[in-house]
Amino acid sequence: MAMDGGGIYGGTTIFYTSLLLFSIFSISSQSSQIPGSGPGQINSNSILVALLDSHYTELAELVEKAMLLQTLEQTVGSHNITIFAPKNEALERDLDPDFKRFLLEPRNLHSLQTLLKSHIIPMRISGSENAPGSTHHRTLAGHHHLRLETNGTGRQCCVDGSRILHPDAITRPDGVIHGIERLLIPRSVQDDFNRRRSLTSIAAVKPESAPVVDPRTHRLKKQPPPQKPGSSPVLPIYDAMAPGPSLAPAPAPGPGGPHHHFNGEAQVKDFIHTLLHYGGYNEMADILVNLTSLATEMGRLVSEGYVLTVLAPNDEAMAKLTTEQLSEPGAPEQIMYYHLIPEYQTEESMYNAVRRFGKVRYDTLRLPHKVVAQEADGSVKFGHGDGSAYLFDPDIFTDGRISVQGIDGVLLPPQEQDEEEDEKEKPVTRTRSGQPAKVVVKQRRGKLLEATCWMLGTVGQHSRFTSCQ
Repeated sequence: MAMDGGGIYGGTTIFYTSLLLFSIFSISSQSSQIPGSGPGQINSNSILVALLDSHYTELAELVEKAMLLQTLEQTVGSHNITIFAPKNEALERDLDPDFKRFLLEPRNLHSLQTLLKSHIIPMRISGSENAPGSTHHRTLAGHHHLRLETNGTGRQCCVDGSRILHPDAITRPDGVIHGIERLLIPRSVQDDFNRRRSLTSIAAVKPESAPVVDPRTHRLKKQPPPQKPGSSPVLPIYDAMAPGPSLAPAPAPGPGGPHHHFNGEAQVKDFIHTLLHYGGYNEMADILVNLTSLATEMGRLVSEGYVLTVLAPNDEAMAKLTTEQLSEPGAPEQIMYYHLIPEYQTEESMYNAVRRFGKVRYDTLRLPHKVVAQEADGSVKFGHGDGSAYLFDPDIFTDGRISVQGIDGVLLPPQEQDEEEDEKEKPVTRTRSGQPAKVVVKQRRGKLLEATCWMLGTVGQHSRFTSCQ
């Protein structure tokens, strides 16, 4: 029986050993066929690494912003690719600034991905040894095809009307890059851009009120000129703040939003999500969303055309707030109002301002307090004394309407800081027993009483009045 059992276990060991060797042989054979080191991975000799390290820096930057690296890694892992890379000048100077701004907006990520995929063919096409004529090839975008033209010498000359300046500029085992003259724009991306830019779909007719008569001249008041689409409201931002209904005029039509104006709620959600993903600003996001209604109010202000700059204290600074500072009703709102500037400022604009003017006072949404900014240690310093804060994480979120700048301290209005410092530094007069002495305020006599005492003194009657003594 022992011999039979040993035979059985010995056969099992031989079987598992054979299975393991077969698995290793299969994996090694697959890795030798695939150019990368494995599915979803690329080696240092990949065409993607060559693209990121090449002089086509603008295209490489767009690929990273479009979050296409993982998709391209999977594509390279299965077959070769051909990339038509526009030169940097075509993406810097020759490209329409409005179209480039359209591509870089986060909401147009799908259009940017479609544009970049239209420059990539999932097969290897060399720049020479091709039959004369034109051929069509499907790109990674799926619905888009590229038309390649070959001259009489058998070399690729054009792709969708764009000249190939550097055929076979970069070659690797898993792909090839051809340098082309300009950017290839698919029809679907161009239609999305035209639809967004067109003002016919967002045109609105503002209601006209009854005519107003000027009481001084008894004539009709002239109506103000119409606002341009996307312009900011005429009234100051404080007239549109809560509580109560907004007093600001109807916003001028601008891009985005279900009602054809600035979609402030979506923009506020984007910057709060950016704070959470950035890390270190969870307390600020929690106050905006859960403890106060500031997120809703900020979204409404942005929807009406106003702009905001948020000075966001990090979690370490928020942890220094005491219970007394947050226990009073409305204290979190008042603290956050002092960190909201009704202007659109970036790290560069604020630093240039303090370098030029020394000290700059920015209005805040907490009337009438202003926050003072000055240059210090190559950065921007807000406030003064112990309550100051430095610009710690610049430009966390900038979308043209909302700018978020991270600071390393919580700012308080100067009046509150001065009162706290005065209470600390105020000298206290004490008696010999150690108890604080009672301060007696001496009443000051008025001029009429002094004149009366002088007249009574001339006749010798001033001794009867205690006020004259």
